[in-house]
Amino acid sequence: MFPSDTMFGVFLVSQLCVGVAGNLFLFLLYMHTFSVQRHMKLMDPIFSHLTLANTLTITSILTPHIASSFGVRQFLDDAGCKAVLYMYRVTRGVSICTTCLLSAFQAITVSPSNSKWAWLKFKLHTQICPSFLFFWIINMLLYIHVIETITATRNLTLVGRAYVHPYCQTRQFGNQNSGTFLGPILIHDLVFVPLMIGTSLYMVNLLYRHHRRAQHLHSSRVSSQTSPEHKATRTILLLVSCFVVFYFSNNYLTLYSFYAHKKTPRLEGLSGVLSSCYPTICPFLLMKNNKIVSQFTSSFSQ
Repeated sequence: MFPSDTMFGVFLVSQLCVGVAGNLFLFLLYMHTFSVQRHMKLMDPIFSHLTLANTLTITSILTPHIASSFGVRQFLDDAGCKAVLYMYRVTRGVSICTTCLLSAFQAITVSPSNSKWAWLKFKLHTQICPSFLFFWIINMLLYIHVIETITATRNLTLVGRAYVHPYCQTRQFGNQNSGTFLGPILIHDLVFVPLMIGTSLYMVNLLYRHHRRAQHLHSSRVSSQTSPEHKATRTILLLVSCFVVFYFSNNYLTLYSFYAHKKTPRLEGLSGVLSSCYPTICPFLLMKNNKIVSQFTSSFSQ
């Protein structure tokens, strides 16, 4: 173990602590608010569900990389590899789906009353919990192939086309394994990521049109005011933008590593960092302009 590995391990531990602490803080805060007020706003269940999925994603992806950075050998056996990577893929998929749901719901919420999506506003509150159940079921079924294809690493010199993890690898190397492992991942992402980007572009268009209308108002005081809906929209757009940046960066690195002839452990570690960047940053973006957080912090200042 080299000093650089130790430094990288310390960085991963810091990222784990920050990400888990931020997501759990926001999740527990939403649960406390619900237990006191007995009701939640439309987006609050989606926020709390997203933070829970993020917590599980960060834990499952960073823990093996941390152990590897500090020189722990044989940290995961076959069963451990299957369980950890299956949980990572499922919770990552749930996080993507929930972010997509958040973007779609906000786009419907801020859409004009005369738009073709207006009729959905009255049905939003009845679709949240069924959507959560659907996300978990579809991702658990979609990534069941991980249990079949992943095994503990047995060959220290890994050469060929395959997915490699600090302690795990795909069962077989070669061309025949590419479609089996990458196919379900690409199908899942090709459905939800374009939908997320499309609803985000729709919200950007709505905000631009609102800004142009505000410029025509005679009162500068009115034009400078921003409604809570538009503040929430900007927060979600920032959230989706961060997701897209880290998503494509991580996917490029994952595909490069998958098809690389010789595997590089440091490249796999960097892929783990990128995989956990979005769920780590996510709760802190959600705290922006969040009334629940501001009420909680103001209670200590009194």
